Amino acid sequence: MLVLAVHGSADPAAAAVIGRLVRTLRTTGGTPVLVGHLDVQRPSLAEVVRARPGAVVVPLLLGDGYHRTVDIPAVLDGTGCALTAGLSGEPDIAAALYGRLRAAERAADPSARADAVLVAGAGSSRPGGNTGTEDAATRLAALLAASAGGPGTAPVPVRTAYLTSAAPTVPEALAELRAAGHRRIAVAAHLLAPGRFTRFLADAGAWTVTEPLADHPRVARLVLARHRAAEDARAAADTRAALPGTRTAC
Repeated sequence: MLVLAVHGSADPAAAAVIGRLVRTLRTTGGTPVLVGHLDVQRPSLAEVVRARPGAVVVPLLLGDGYHRTVDIPAVLDGTGCALTAGLSGEPDIAAALYGRLRAAERAADPSARADAVLVAGAGSSRPGGNTGTEDAATRLAALLAASAGGPGTAPVPVRTAYLTSAAPTVPEALAELRAAGHRRIAVAAHLLAPGRFTRFLADAGAWTVTEPLADHPRVARLVLARHRAAEDARAAADTRAALPGTRTAC
């Protein structure tokens, strides 16, 4: 059993995006999938894991902030559930962000590319909470450099900015890029689902803004990889425990 731990949102569009991800996971992975929410929506994560003890829980989160490091472990305590790492810092996330960026550029102007990219993350005041956004920006810059026109082509600058709890803010970063002469600034939304943050980005005045990431195929691939790794680790532990002479901790 795979349980997705998602933040939750009052925006119906967020539920639609998560629903598309769940359908992909069920079709591709061939495993039962349930969604538990940390806020706003039901069922809550606590309700889901109480009904499915021993499930593998994959946090659908792009950072290792408070939810990932405190809230979810507290909910899972005593349930026998296996908690995987979140999605932060993975090449699949950068690849999904790259795909969304190219789609947004084509929608804005099929003949043009961004002359600067701003990777916008939710933001966290917790130490390490913004590492996922920073890593995604670094990996995205490398992907853009690899796809550049050829030797001597100036690299597209890639910056990070945050929507709350961290600096620089998105308006500050956009102003800095404009002051440096950039006009086709693309905002790459390091966000999973629509909501107030994506609405803010849409009104920020950038040349183009990418769609959120949750229903991108690379995200589904990463979630399934997390699930398989946890199941394999559990099976290996059970095998070791069953070997003759193996001592188990009480």
